[in-house]
Amino acid sequence: MADIIHLLPDNIANQIAAGEVIQRPASAVKELLENAVDAGATEVKLIVQDAGKQLVQVIDNGKGMSETDARMSFERHATSKIRNIDDLFHIRTMGFRGEALASIAAVAQVELKTKRADDETGTYLEIENSQVKLQEPVAATNGTSIAMKNLFFNVPARRNFLKSNAAEMRHIIDEFMRVALSFPNIFFSLTNNGTQIFHLEKGSLKQRIVQVLGQHYNARLVTVQEKTDYLNIYGFVGKPDTAKKTRGDQYFFVNNRFIRSSYLNHAVMSAFKEMIPADSFPLYALFIDLDPAQVDINVHPTKQEIKFEDEKIVYAFVQAAVKHALAQFSITPTLEFDLDPTIQQLDALNKPFTEDQQQAARSSDLAKNFQQRGQAHFIQPTDKAELKHWKDFFEKGEGNPAISNPQQGGAGWQPTIGNNTSTGYTDNSGQKEEKFESLLDKLKKQEGGGDYVPAAQQYTPFAKQLVDDNALLFQLHGTYIVAPTSRGFMLIHQQLAHERILYERFAAATVGKSIPAQRSLFPVTLQLSASDAVLLQELAADLNQLGYLIEPFGANAFVIQGTPADVSAGNEKQAIENLLEQFKHFSSDLKFSRREKLIRSLAWQQAIKPGSFLSLDEMRGLTTDLFKCAQPNVTAGGNPTYIEFKKDYLEQLFKR
Repeated sequence: MADIIHLLPDNIANQIAAGEVIQRPASAVKELLENAVDAGATEVKLIVQDAGKQLVQVIDNGKGMSETDARMSFERHATSKIRNIDDLFHIRTMGFRGEALASIAAVAQVELKTKRADDETGTYLEIENSQVKLQEPVAATNGTSIAMKNLFFNVPARRNFLKSNAAEMRHIIDEFMRVALSFPNIFFSLTNNGTQIFHLEKGSLKQRIVQVLGQHYNARLVTVQEKTDYLNIYGFVGKPDTAKKTRGDQYFFVNNRFIRSSYLNHAVMSAFKEMIPADSFPLYALFIDLDPAQVDINVHPTKQEIKFEDEKIVYAFVQAAVKHALAQFSITPTLEFDLDPTIQQLDALNKPFTEDQQQAARSSDLAKNFQQRGQAHFIQPTDKAELKHWKDFFEKGEGNPAISNPQQGGAGWQPTIGNNTSTGYTDNSGQKEEKFESLLDKLKKQEGGGDYVPAAQQYTPFAKQLVDDNALLFQLHGTYIVAPTSRGFMLIHQQLAHERILYERFAAATVGKSIPAQRSLFPVTLQLSASDAVLLQELAADLNQLGYLIEPFGANAFVIQGTPADVSAGNEKQAIENLLEQFKHFSSDLKFSRREKLIRSLAWQQAIKPGSFLSLDEMRGLTTDLFKCAQPNVTAGGNPTYIEFKKDYLEQLFKR
């Protein structure tokens, strides 16, 4: 019987190895940028086309390579960083295993041009499928230019698994930002399809953070700086008001290498405890410098997961450093007991307070105000007749929509529209009443004037009975609607019910008649981070169907020309920013399509939030529209929109 075990051909072995290192264009970006940094470059340019699928090119002004080194650099496990086993435990460079270029050459067409400062000519190489196709001398500037073309051209199955250009570009930007943050003393630029996205001049760490994450963080960063014998921690954390609902702007670097560590993230989160909501995430860019012997970075092909020799002590140092920074910069609540020295020189403290002066002070109008009229319980006497109308007000039960005659409505209060879809009560007594138009009414108008009826073309029997009975509805805690029925009552969660209504309306708009946009009289300019700008470009077509008219306006900037009618003037920018944050909240869940994530995000964002007090008409409109939905009982996420309490269950509670 013939032997069945044999060695793989080099090109196949290289492709298998490349699968661990080069998973997408962003993987190659990371490796090539890190090689440029290791080469001592002070200027690094990244050029991509077709989100890296067609081209990823990195040009640096580093030390370059000799002809022999250029050829050897594409061999597997060829490295200049490791000479003996001890070197593995003292690594300070970004790359060291010698797999990056070999992996790239196995799955792409590569062109390399490199030259050292002392050489008269440089070296040019063309490599395809791990095979050198051309090698020759070439005129070149000092440094290295390496271009990776047609990624996975020889592994079409792998190419088919790549995401959309917008999604792949976001990954590239993420990798670029991580390397750029690690080395603020190096110039970096990123150009995509001929458009420059980043132009990062050399500067301080704070300048680089602001360049990368956005100018709005400039005055909202807190310095972290702690030096110990074991390790040094430095960097910045955002003030509590910068916390977001997604993890986006969170960066840990160990010896300038970006890492992922849920353990250290917990240390930062615990330092922010009780300063930000439990479901929010603070901004931070923290650098930890310690002896490389205390860290094992060779535990994962991407080197983004590492092991500390003593995790607990690193955790304690990180937590303490962030807490100290927040306290030092008066972010955490403190009491100030130091007295201003100038106060000590006032006459009131230096001169005696005589009996005559004390008596004069006690009889002064100011003292009497504090003793009588200034007291909270003091009420100035007045004619009782003036209060008579208040008695009538309460006896007639006017002023409260929840207890007044549902046919007449409350007389003393009228709801007003806030800056979003939420509503509240304001005292309009004696003022001209303005007709209130709810979000639901506006959306109905957008649909053509009639009631919006999705898949369910009629009320469910339960809902029809509720509406026909003209039941009296009332609100609890600004969150729940209590609706009596002939079978008992139901408790409706107003936000979840509104989410279901909006979800079905938006879902219908994406496949049918789009929601009309209300054009802005004064269009708003929106400046985003590079990754958010790519995301918004990806969503623009679907947003247009949903009533958002957004046009590009230069690098990472957009003009909001129009929004749905329910987005009030002056709130357009916040609406888009909140939408992007909520969309990113879904990004880790692969079972959702892009459109599904978008309409769920919009439904959540625009739904009436807890604490919003509704009029009787609004409660009735919300309840009516809920039971016109195809699936009124749950949200798109599976949460119940209402709970029914039946009479027999209520009687059991009272043992009847």
